[in-house]
Amino acid sequence: MRRKHPHCEFDALTLAAQADLTIPGHIEAIEPAVEKIMAAVGETGCAAGKEFEIEIALTEALANAVEHGCEHDPNKNVEIWVGCDHDRRLLIVVRDPGPGFDPSEIPSPIEGEQVYREGGRGIYLINRLMDHVQHDRGGTEIRMMKR
Repeated sequence: MRRKHPHCEFDALTLAAQADLTIPGHIEAIEPAVEKIMAAVGETGCAAGKEFEIEIALTEALANAVEHGCEHDPNKNVEIWVGCDHDRRLLIVVRDPGPGFDPSEIPSPIEGEQVYREGGRGIYLINRLMDHVQHDRGGTEIRMMKR
């Protein structure tokens, strides 16, 4: 019998690697978390040659979770789950406790006055760097997949 992992549509029995990590909603927690996850990704060879794209997307997702989901409150947590299946598909799930958002309402950072803004490019970059991106739980969870 196949068991689906609660964070994804991957078959839990075929996962080559997985990692669970919880970090406080503080900006200083992002870099060590990214380093730990990227080390695990590198060890598996999952998505080999795509590490740069994965690292940038992960960093952006965590920055958004800390800033918008936790409002920089270290008493709130960001949950991160990473899995790789035998087909070398990497899935990263980032979940925060925030109010969520509607991704369709985020303006494109490459159009109009948005070009001149200092921020607002994270979701755009994630969508460009990863093969599949899905927002769930009212925008408090992002699922990113890289083949």
